[in-house]
Amino acid sequence: MNPDNTELLKQINTPADLRKLQVSELPQVCDEIRHFIINTLAHNPGHFGSSMGAVELTVALHYVFDTPYDRIVWDVGHQAYGHKILTERRDRFYTCRKLNGLSGFPNPAESEYDAFIAGHASNSISAALGMAIATQLKHEQKERKVIAVIGDASIAGGLAFEGLNNASISPNNLLIILNDNDMAIDHNVGGLNEYLVNITTSKSYNKLRYDAYRTLRKLNLIDDEHRGAILRFNNSLKALLTKQQNIFEGLNIRYFGPIDGHNVVNIVNKLNDIKDMTGPKILHLRTIKGKGYAPAEKEPTIWHAPGCFNPETGDRITVTEEQKPPKFQDVFGLTLVELAKKNDKITVITPAMPTGSSTCFMMEKFPERSFDVGISEEHAVTFAAGLAKEGLQPFCSIYSTFLQRGFDEVIHDVAIQNLPVTFCIDRAGLVGEDGVTHHGAFDMCYLRCIPNMTIAAPMDEHYLRHLMYTAQLSDRGPFAIRYPRGCGSHVDWECPMHEIPIGKGRKLYDGNEIAVLSIGTAGVAARQAVERARKTGVKAALYDMIFVKPIDEEILHEVAQKYKRIITVEDGCITGGFGSAVLEFISDNGYTPHIKRIGIPDKFIAQGTVKELHQLCGIDEENIYSVIIGNW
Repeated sequence: MNPDNTELLKQINTPADLRKLQVSELPQVCDEIRHFIINTLAHNPGHFGSSMGAVELTVALHYVFDTPYDRIVWDVGHQAYGHKILTERRDRFYTCRKLNGLSGFPNPAESEYDAFIAGHASNSISAALGMAIATQLKHEQKERKVIAVIGDASIAGGLAFEGLNNASISPNNLLIILNDNDMAIDHNVGGLNEYLVNITTSKSYNKLRYDAYRTLRKLNLIDDEHRGAILRFNNSLKALLTKQQNIFEGLNIRYFGPIDGHNVVNIVNKLNDIKDMTGPKILHLRTIKGKGYAPAEKEPTIWHAPGCFNPETGDRITVTEEQKPPKFQDVFGLTLVELAKKNDKITVITPAMPTGSSTCFMMEKFPERSFDVGISEEHAVTFAAGLAKEGLQPFCSIYSTFLQRGFDEVIHDVAIQNLPVTFCIDRAGLVGEDGVTHHGAFDMCYLRCIPNMTIAAPMDEHYLRHLMYTAQLSDRGPFAIRYPRGCGSHVDWECPMHEIPIGKGRKLYDGNEIAVLSIGTAGVAARQAVERARKTGVKAALYDMIFVKPIDEEILHEVAQKYKRIITVEDGCITGGFGSAVLEFISDNGYTPHIKRIGIPDKFIAQGTVKELHQLCGIDEENIYSVIIGNW
């Protein structure tokens, strides 16, 4: 097919337009959506593989259901590009993940077709269940259908199981679509399995099943109280015939599948058969991540978000820069291996991010001490606590935005017992194009209030290594090290490591009148601004504080006594973060300098490049320089 040939797609601005087509035309629509995604994302990078694998499902859902009145709750959101294309956003899709453009994830603020926010995994079933029950309580004239679409292994997340459990005991008509592209929940058993799928999703079978139930009720042989027993008997009979069992039927949720997730006509038929059934139900689709693009099907991990590529050849386009500094995540991963070679107590835990966090280096060298626990941040934290309780030294590598979900476990299972778990907080600060749901804005704020917690942030790769070395020494207790997405500033990053005294920062420049206090890699822009100001005669001092908690009180006494103006710089939320810690100390000790805080403002930040977002939030060199030389 010609990549520019989108004959049918050009006619579809809304799902209502899609529903005007014949079912036989839907495969062509799917082909055109795939080509549209390929040719757009080749030049404007985004999440590729998941959306390619969900095309038929997306088309079928919007064809069968009356969206946006009917609700589709996506989980995870990066499988929803086809959804955006079909819902009035095709002409703006080229702006996806760009500043002032479309979000890379469903967001109700962007479109009425986006039923719920979808940046983190495993929330769809709980949210959709709430919406389904709300529909019943509101007694709307037309019954609203609510569908949860859960994929990319999100079903393994703890929140998903909590939602399933509640769905099984609450009166509701929720439909759950399991987009299974990587995990075997049920084994295929050939012809018999397909036969049972066809029977149990057919209208005639279900009418027979319902008529039998109604007859038994009239004869007073069963009532609503015992309806669950009948459903369990039905599920047991099906399990006996298929020689298999699954968790959904164990929870008394009607289960259909697995079926081919790339046969759009069959999916439409199955959805039409089951959409009006009462009670919770789940349709299991087997799909291929990256479907329709051979390079993505062959290497789905790489093509989850491949960057720019040649759409004709599949060759990924990379900018080769000699002597380019490595990514912080790689420095972390390689340094951890270096430390683990000398310390056999070191283990590493990651929740489904071995490549993204570079824990894959440790997994290759020390597989017996490396654990990928899946999309289970709460479990990752408590599992690490269990390892630490028995004398090991776990490094728990979690993206900042995902560690939020393990907050209770950090307090209850790690901090109260003062266990030596090192939290390596990747993607701290503004992460760029992934946008509002993925920025690591809050970790300093939500960790700073926890007793026993040490919180540090390196300005560069050398100090990341020093902090990791320090954290694995004995008797350190809970230790958090935060670092950003992307490259550092040193090509020669493999420096000898040494211990850093806990709670001690460093003075980079002495000065007069004004002092700049920075934390983490925000100090790079602060340093550039200070050096620029000093060339103009403004002798600003600069301190790299290194630790947010415990904060270096010796430096703070010095600064508060010597300087009339103090500027704090951080790449975290300004409310309750590093600058707030400085303000608290100044106030508690009766000092009266004028303090200006620079950081992420008290609002949610949308997508854009990291450079654009730093400028937007004033964390860039130009704004810091303006504050240094300004009158305030």
